[in-house]
Amino acid sequence: MNRTYDLEERLINFAVLVIDLTENIEQSKAGNHLAGQLLRSGTSPALNYGEAQSGESKRDFLHKIKIVLKELRETLVCLKLIFRSKLFKDEALVTNTMKECNELVSIFVKSVATTSKNLT
Repeated sequence: MNRTYDLEERLINFAVLVIDLTENIEQSKAGNHLAGQLLRSGTSPALNYGEAQSGESKRDFLHKIKIVLKELRETLVCLKLIFRSKLFKDEALVTNTMKECNELVSIFVKSVATTSKNLT
């Protein structure tokens, strides 16, 4: 199986996990704000990764992969805020989403490093 496809599918599955989580965040001013932010940053990596696949050059690919990483890091911080503020209904859903996000951050840190090295 193609590794690119696996990563794309994993990002899509992560986006779906984020969507599920946003539907389970407490309805309050803070909850609504963070749910909206999480929805934007947590679905963005899958979309940006799709765009990176048709990068015009290696540098363009690297730039788009860095955007994926940036969005994943933003999502992780948002998840931590939600968790620490206890704005959730399902703790396991939050912890599983944080775990997956952390793993994706690690994958993309390595991807950025590898791609950067190959450009020099």
